[in-house]
Amino acid sequence: MLDLSPARPSTARGALSDPIVTTGGLRKSYDRKTEILKGIDLTIRAGERVALIGSNGCGKSTLLRCLIGLHEVSAGEVTALGETFTGLPAGAQKARLRRKTGFVFQKHCLVRRRSVLSNVIHGMMSEPGSWRAFSQMTAPETWRRAALEALAWVNLADKAAARADALSGGQQQRVAIARALVRQPALLIADEPAASLDPVSGQDVMALFTRLCAEHGITLLFTSHDMSHARSFADRIVALKAGRVLFDKPADTTTDADIEEVFRVEAR
Repeated sequence: MLDLSPARPSTARGALSDPIVTTGGLRKSYDRKTEILKGIDLTIRAGERVALIGSNGCGKSTLLRCLIGLHEVSAGEVTALGETFTGLPAGAQKARLRRKTGFVFQKHCLVRRRSVLSNVIHGMMSEPGSWRAFSQMTAPETWRRAALEALAWVNLADKAAARADALSGGQQQRVAIARALVRQPALLIADEPAASLDPVSGQDVMALFTRLCAEHGITLLFTSHDMSHARSFADRIVALKAGRVLFDKPADTTTDADIEEVFRVEAR
């Protein structure tokens, strides 16, 4: 089993570098009657690990996708990794943003009948010549080496030739983490990365990728419904409620009363 002790940053909060993600008055609507995000102001600095919490439907996943241009914002401004936009970035701008960002989904999203190595190489699909990332057989040798190194980081180098569907759920999520880290992105975004796993595997996965982010200087933003994960593996907790920021505070000062307020259902 992995070392489950949380990896705290080696850099003091005051010494963190410039913001890597900022939003100003960010709003997102899918139609005229439904506004999901209602003026989000958020700053994440390079090297931080931030947990985003809130009830289902509060806008967590929508916010993540707005930050990297997967969703067009309705109003306000987003600056991520030096790219500022008020709508979906187009062309080369969008590609630059994606190349500097890794994304881990709640479900593994692996190609089950392909090898573990091929699945990690798929993380190169935003690179020029992306068609070569379809398989380990067509990938350049540099991409193969990078994928094998990423598998070593998640302790799965010995599974490189195995089919993805031969692995356990926890192992498959570790492959997904390797795929997200293969380009060593500046920012890693994870949407409920442990939600589909049993408690022990979920704890292992959270310990693993937060440690890797710390070791490789990667900024981490993740969503979670598990408050023990948010408190143990994040420096800050940002709580959303009804599309707004309810609080933004250090993880080690977040109280049980704070958490209760996040998930308290308002009387109608």
